[in-house]
Amino acid sequence: MEKETFGSMVAALRKEKGMTQLQLAEKMGVTDKAVSKWERDLSFPDVNSIPKLAELFNVTVDELIQAKSKEDIAEKKVSKLVSLALKGIALAMGIAVSILSFMNEIDAKAAVTLLGIGLACLAITQLPKEEK
Repeated sequence: MEKETFGSMVAALRKEKGMTQLQLAEKMGVTDKAVSKWERDLSFPDVNSIPKLAELFNVTVDELIQAKSKEDIAEKKVSKLVSLALKGIALAMGIAVSILSFMNEIDAKAAVTLLGIGLACLAITQLPKEEK
């Protein structure tokens, strides 16, 4: 089962079992408010209760804990946005040099500088991503 966050995974598994938050809470020995917080990714269950939660849902502990956190998702979105911005800068530099050259409004040194900035931006987007 591929879910984006731990909370959405818990909610989906609970619903598959036809359980309410209150029923899950009673089985886990917590309040329904705690289950609600788990499902909204506002908190996580105690690490010692993860095996019991996995058993209730008939999944492995690994499947349960490999769900992504909101921070992981946000970090990925920021990374994509930065990459897109750098590619946009590179494109803008190339277009600017092309147009200014066509209009005879740029000297060679300035053109090389702008193209260098564009190439540096493209190079940054190609750097390997750091694995966690």
